[in-house]
Amino acid sequence: MKIFNDLSTYKSNKKSFVTLGTFDGIHIGHQKVIKNLVESAKLNNATSVLLTFFPHPKMVLQNNASIKLINTIDERTKLLEKIGLEYLVIQQFTEDFANKTALDFAKTILVDKLNISTLIIGYDHHFGKNREGNFKQLEAYGKELNFSVQEISQQDINNSTVSSTKIRNAIENGEIEKANTYLGYSFMLTGKVVSGKNLGEKIGFPTANLHIKEAYKLLPKTGAYVVKSKINNTIVFGMMNIGFRPTVSGKNQTIEIHFFDFNEDLYGKTIQIDVLAFLRDEQKFESVKKLKQQLQKDKENSLKIINGLLFEL
Repeated sequence: MKIFNDLSTYKSNKKSFVTLGTFDGIHIGHQKVIKNLVESAKLNNATSVLLTFFPHPKMVLQNNASIKLINTIDERTKLLEKIGLEYLVIQQFTEDFANKTALDFAKTILVDKLNISTLIIGYDHHFGKNREGNFKQLEAYGKELNFSVQEISQQDINNSTVSSTKIRNAIENGEIEKANTYLGYSFMLTGKVVSGKNLGEKIGFPTANLHIKEAYKLLPKTGAYVVKSKINNTIVFGMMNIGFRPTVSGKNQTIEIHFFDFNEDLYGKTIQIDVLAFLRDEQKFESVKKLKQQLQKDKENSLKIINGLLFEL
C-alpha cells in the first residue's frame, strides 16, 4: 500500500475507485465498504484509493481536543493495509478544507486530484461544507463530472447499527467483547515500554509499562483486562491494569502489562497490545499482600478466558 500524506503528492495515471471518510476504528461496516472498493477496482483495472482526514473533523470544527479516537493514525494505516487497499491519502483537515462545498470537493478533489472513475460510499454518508453532500447530490455531480456513485447498504449486528460512536462508548465502559465484535478484530493499544517503579516485580508480577504518545488515543475505563501481544513473532498472553494504583498511593494513570511465561527485556521497544476481555474494576486493597492475592486470582481468571478463546478457534 502506498501512503500519501497530502493530496498534492498523489499521482496516478490510472482511473481510481475512491471512498472517503475518517474511518475511525475500521469497524466491520467500514471493512465492507473498503473490501467492495478493492474488489471493484481490481475488476475494472483501476486503482483503489481511500481518502481519509486527520485530525478528526470534530477536533477542528468544534475545537475540541478532548475527543478520543479508537485508532491512532498509524494503527488505522496498518488495518487498511491488511485489507489490501492500494493507495491511502491522508489529508490534513483544516477549516479551509472544511469550507469546500460539496460540488467544489467533487470537482477539485475527486475529479482533478484523484482522477476518479467511481465513488463508493457507506450508508448515510455526508460530506462537504455543513455536510451538505449526500448520495443524491453525488449522483447528480457524477453525471455532470463523469463518474459513478455506489452506495453500500447498512451493516447491522443483532439489529444494532454499527458505528464508531457505539464502539467508543463500549470501550469507555469496559465492554471490550462488544467493541471487538463490532470492530471485527481486537481493540489495540500501541506504545513504547518505559521504565516504572518495579513494584510489580517485587511481588512476583513484573510489568511492562506502556506509554502511548498520542493524547487523542481512546483508553478503556480503569480496571484489569486480559490481553495478548505479538513479540518477536510469538503470541504472548497476559493481563493489563489501567489505573492509578490506589493500593500504593499512585497519582498518575499508568498502563501496566504482566505477560505470562515471559521474561524478555522490553524497555524501549514499541509493542501492540490487543485487549481481549475485561476482568474487574480497579480496587484499593488494604495491603500489598491482598493485592498480590488478587493478582493471582486475576491470572487464574485470565487463563480460563484465554483457554476458552483458544478453544473457540
